[in-house]
Amino acid sequence: MPGPLLTVTVSESTRRGAIAGPLLIFGHGILELSLIAALLLGLAPLLQRNDVFVFISLVGGSILLWMAFSMFKSLPDLRLNLAPEDDKSRNLVITGIVFSLANPYWIIWWASIGLGYILHSVKFGVMGIASFFVGHILADLAWYTLISFGVAKGRRFFSDIFYRRLIGCCASFLVVFSCYFFYSGLEKIL
Repeated sequence: MPGPLLTVTVSESTRRGAIAGPLLIFGHGILELSLIAALLLGLAPLLQRNDVFVFISLVGGSILLWMAFSMFKSLPDLRLNLAPEDDKSRNLVITGIVFSLANPYWIIWWASIGLGYILHSVKFGVMGIASFFVGHILADLAWYTLISFGVAKGRRFFSDIFYRRLIGCCASFLVVFSCYFFYSGLEKIL
């Protein structure tokens, strides 16, 4: 799903190389494991409430819109830095957690589809839940590693203009998803 995590994967892979995707997914996986534990410990009914859905949709839509606006604002001065990044000030594991949380789709997916998978997996005990989680996170790892590797290895073919357009497309996707979440939240209210 295009969203904040994919956007930061593309951006960080141009600076830090192919390792960016796996590190971001490590953080994403920590968050997902924590959420699975919370769901099993009783959080599930709260996430299924309409008022919580509306809150997540409106706040999440606002966050996505803010992120998109920030990206659009940076486009005129955005430059592709092909030198390996020496500045490790952004911890990619923490970034994976934060950018996953910033995506309302992530929370809504877990409150609906993900919860269904958990309820099915729990029938098979700890091994069922572990199998679901490992399969799910390995799929995320494979996809984001492929994206990160492709961007990192292909970055020498990127120009500043191409990079700006790529980040502009990612920002546009965030605007579309922001509008979708606003619409979904307002639809539940009305």
